[in-house]
Amino acid sequence: MSEPQTISVSATISPATTAGLVEKTPLERYQPPAKPSLVGLSRAQLTEALASIGVPASQRKMRVQQIWHWLYVRGARRFDAMTSISKDLRATLDQHFTLARPEVVAEQISADGTRKWLLRLPGEQSLERPHEIECVYIPEADRGTLCLSSQVGCTLACSFCHTGTQRLVRNLAPGEIVGQIMVARDRLDDWLAAAQRGTEIPAASTAVGAGGNGGQRVISNIVMMGMGEPLYNFEAVRDALLIAADGDGIAISKRRITLSTSGVVPNIARAGAEIGCMLAVSLHAVHDELRNELVPLNRKYPIKELLDTCRNYPGLSNARRITFEYVMLKGVNDSLGDAKALVKLLKGIPAKINLIPFNPWPGTRYECSDWERIEQFSEIIFNAGYASPVRTPRGRDILAACGQLKSASERLSARERIALRAMAMTD
Repeated sequence: MSEPQTISVSATISPATTAGLVEKTPLERYQPPAKPSLVGLSRAQLTEALASIGVPASQRKMRVQQIWHWLYVRGARRFDAMTSISKDLRATLDQHFTLARPEVVAEQISADGTRKWLLRLPGEQSLERPHEIECVYIPEADRGTLCLSSQVGCTLACSFCHTGTQRLVRNLAPGEIVGQIMVARDRLDDWLAAAQRGTEIPAASTAVGAGGNGGQRVISNIVMMGMGEPLYNFEAVRDALLIAADGDGIAISKRRITLSTSGVVPNIARAGAEIGCMLAVSLHAVHDELRNELVPLNRKYPIKELLDTCRNYPGLSNARRITFEYVMLKGVNDSLGDAKALVKLLKGIPAKINLIPFNPWPGTRYECSDWERIEQFSEIIFNAGYASPVRTPRGRDILAACGQLKSASERLSARERIALRAMAMTD
């Protein structure tokens, strides 16, 4: 077997280039602004920030708790809104820090209610073109799920994924990941003050409730399934998700946070031990030969090694099952023999299998499996004792569905967008 290839790229990657590509290297690094935002700082980092501007040691714990509450419970966007903090300290904070979130460049709302935000982030050099990522909110009857990005572009080059055709620009900082949550809650009016203007705020574990937004769905779940491979930006993702799960702030239960990985084996156990969230694995094939093509990372961490690691995932039980994601590709991985092999492969792992109808994008060589075949595939898995939900495609008309995200830094042409919408309308 040839040595896995890792290269640096500076433009959108062609399918011919990705054929031998396992990982991309980032073109840039995050550079904090001269006046940094407090969004995304841990409590320890926030304490250090207060120490740097002269807040007495005896006051720091209290001030951290106050700022944390204003940021993550009330959604404050200005220091002068923090009325429980003295005017002098508010003024000092304003001199040295901001509460900035990523800039919203555009918002699109799908016919099914899915919302997608295009967010702008600074480049490494102040004069260069800024970067963009996408964040998606998916309302459902029993939950409101926010899909977050972890990278500008993606380390990997999965052949069926649109984001995989994009260059890897850089990893996101914790504040840029938490900032996506802040932006979504801002846009959905999903903060405590908004709820107090309405009837009541739902508990953090409640999916839908009446708030200042007149009863619209709120964010109850987070999935790290947007642009990027989260486990190749482990520390930043960990720090951001721990802020999201903090009970005195955003307070989303770790059982309602799911991290999806293509199989970065060394960091899977770390995710369980250091984050404690739910795990989803992008499997998509039952044999190494095919998975090498669909998910080239498999050449580095083959199926057996990946599944052995999953069997030892910290906290794994019937109550905390691993979700295995399986995209349905017509004539590629959707035979009934594949379904039987999948059941055999996952034997002994507390799991559910999420079947994902392929979401088309211009230029792809793949097609979605016929619906009859998806149902037959699902029935084999279900009869073997596994939950096998078929993921309903959401937001296809605004390129917000699974595998379709691609930042405006790699913007589609008008012709490509027309082609994609035509696919969505005729599917």
